[in-house]
Amino acid sequence: MSEFYDLIVIGAGSAGLTAAGGVAMFGLKVALIEAGEMGGECLNTGCVPSKALLAAAARAQDVRDGARFGISASPTVAWADVRAHVDGAIATIAPHDAQERFEKMGIEVIRTRAHFLDGKTLAVGNRRLTAPRIVIATGSKPAIPAIEGLADVPYLTNETVFALDRLPDHLLILGGGAVGIEMAQAFRRLGAAVTVIAPRPPLARDDREAAELVLARLRDEGVAFETGRKAIRVAGQVEGITVTLADGHAITGSHLLVATGRSANVADLDLAAACVEADDDGIRVDARRRTTNPRIYAIGDCRAGPRLTHVAGYEGSLVALDIALGLPGQVDWRALPHVLYTDPELAQIGLTEADAREKYGDIDVTREDFADNDRAVTEGDDGGFMKLIRHRRKVVGVTIVGAHAGELLLPWTQIITGKATAFALGSAIVAYPSRSEIAKAAAFQAYAPTVFGTWPKRWAALVARTRRWRA
Repeated sequence: MSEFYDLIVIGAGSAGLTAAGGVAMFGLKVALIEAGEMGGECLNTGCVPSKALLAAAARAQDVRDGARFGISASPTVAWADVRAHVDGAIATIAPHDAQERFEKMGIEVIRTRAHFLDGKTLAVGNRRLTAPRIVIATGSKPAIPAIEGLADVPYLTNETVFALDRLPDHLLILGGGAVGIEMAQAFRRLGAAVTVIAPRPPLARDDREAAELVLARLRDEGVAFETGRKAIRVAGQVEGITVTLADGHAITGSHLLVATGRSANVADLDLAAACVEADDDGIRVDARRRTTNPRIYAIGDCRAGPRLTHVAGYEGSLVALDIALGLPGQVDWRALPHVLYTDPELAQIGLTEADAREKYGDIDVTREDFADNDRAVTEGDDGGFMKLIRHRRKVVGVTIVGAHAGELLLPWTQIITGKATAFALGSAIVAYPSRSEIAKAAAFQAYAPTVFGTWPKRWAALVARTRRWRA
């Protein structure tokens, strides 16, 4: 006998928590299934610990850089205390994602695995759950490349690097994307030797001029780069790991971090039983985040598309309104932000200059340097610039590289989308994590009593009854 819900959500990361919480706030019956840690990758092994580690590393670098302000000192890094800071950040944020919080919202949280029996039924432990709408939000896992010998060495990923019991002597990093570059600077500033190994130029998807400023800073701080050649073999054990490149050059370090991308975490769901299709990039979805079975949605890292925490939250909100109120919305990536949290930060919203030229041909680019910004000059941190990219006088992209660049993106969200009300700000895609999220939170809270008021709840109940009857 199946137990009935208005919505079942699989996965309690950023996407799943937003979807489940949003639908529950309309008074509907929701089950949330999670076999791992509440909060998913972002809280436990992703955004939160990585940004906490970067913050600790920045303090160490501030001490080294003090001489130019007339203050001389040398940092002493206590790895155990750095770990305590990282763990403390996770523990402080964890209550926002805790099981108890969502149970107080009326959601049944089930801590086990689930797989599909058919298009509306899930096996959850020894129970059968059914719902007219199901959301898959199972996230992603590290993508491990097929390199000879890699499986035989004790390599690290983002799931294990923050649990190290000592600071590496020499950290080798496979991958030149955001994770690899952020960790390269963090560990270098904390005192480890660091070598980044990548077949392509690092930060290849970002504005090249902005990316080169970031990479130049890392080189100045002592990060070594081995690029343009593939890693073909890995060997070694705890005492040391050697990576051999295609030209025969070998690099040996004390630890190896694999940061070569992510893959959708969908292997155990039995998607075929629900007529849900997936490929190497994840579950196939349309603009409303519906899968090839329109009763089932896929949001966050498990589906094909951008893999960012703020995107996951945005999609969770989108499908919550679709499911609860029958208000279909489509994803809008025109003002999609992303931030590289290095020093300097590299922040992008909308199209880069290169992408805009490829798409439109006719664009104009306005540039302002932080060297001409008095606040930046007085703080002694005036490197970097802002590029404003327009097509026919309409802003289509903004690139910022410099101190706190991510915090400067927020107004451009509304300018690019043409939505400049407080209500629109409450549903904007704001880069996570950033202090400017506080503006979105305030705007959301201002309208929450209206959005989740009596009449919307009555409408949600009517939509739910209609779906129950159809089911």
